[in-house]
Amino acid sequence: MERREFVASLVAGGCAGMCVDLTLFPLDTIKTRLQSQQGFYKAGGFRGIYAGVPSAAVGSFPNAAAFFVTYEYTKALLGTGGVFALPHVAPVTHMLAASLGEVVACMIRVPTEVVKQRAQASLSSSTYNILLATLREEGVRGLYRGYGSTVLREIPFSLVQFPLWEYLKTLWSSRQGHTLYSWQSAVCGAVAGAVAAFVTTPLDVAKTRIMLAKAGSTTASGNIPLVLYDVWRSRGIAGLFAGSIPRMTFISMGGFIFLGAYEKARRTLL
Repeated sequence: MERREFVASLVAGGCAGMCVDLTLFPLDTIKTRLQSQQGFYKAGGFRGIYAGVPSAAVGSFPNAAAFFVTYEYTKALLGTGGVFALPHVAPVTHMLAASLGEVVACMIRVPTEVVKQRAQASLSSSTYNILLATLREEGVRGLYRGYGSTVLREIPFSLVQFPLWEYLKTLWSSRQGHTLYSWQSAVCGAVAGAVAAFVTTPLDVAKTRIMLAKAGSTTASGNIPLVLYDVWRSRGIAGLFAGSIPRMTFISMGGFIFLGAYEKARRTLL
C-alpha cells in the first residue's frame, strides 16, 4: 500500500466512524438498554439518551481508522499475487481482511464500548466516573472485559457484511457499466449491514450482558455459550434477538453513512 493510500484510508475511515457513532448514538443507547439484564425501563428507558457519548466520541475516529487501514492493507497485500489474487477468491480475501481489521480495531473499540455501555445502562454516573470506577475495581483488564465476545461478534459480522458489500457493488457496477457513485456504494452498505446485523444479534446480546455484568459474577467471566443459554432459558428466542430492530436500523443507516462516507472521502483524498 502506498503512503497516499494509507493516509486516505486512515482519514476516510476515521471520519466515517465519527459520522456514524455520533449521528446514530440514540439508537445504540436504546439497543443497549433493551439487551441489559435489568430491562429497558430500569436501565433508563428513553431518558438520558446521550449517556456515554463522550466515550463514543473519543473512540470512534481511531477505532474506524484502525479497521480500514488494516482492511485495505491486507486486501492490497493478499491481492498482489498467488491464489488470493484470483477473481473468484475475492470474497475470501475480503473476509480475511475484514476479520483482521476487526481484531486490530477491537483493541481500541472495547475499552470505549465498556465505558459507553455502562454509562448507557446507568444514568446515576457520568462517563468519567464510570471510567475511574472500572479502573479502580478491575484495573485495565476491566476495560477489556468482553474483548473475546466482541471479536467473536465482529468477525462473523464482517464475514457477512464486507463480502456482501463488495459483491453488491460489483454486481451493480457491472450492470450499469461504470464505477458506482458514492451514494450507490452507501446503499449496498446499508443492505449488507442490515443482513449482518440481524444474523449476529445473539452474539451482540451476549457481549452486552458480559460488559454490563457485575465484576466477579458468572456472566462477567465471558463464557459466551453459557450467557446465551441463560438468556434463552429466561427470555427465549425473543431474548436472544432483543434489540434486533434498533440494531438493524442503526447498522443499516450506519452502513449507508459509514461506507458511503468512507468511499467518498477516500476517493476525494486519492
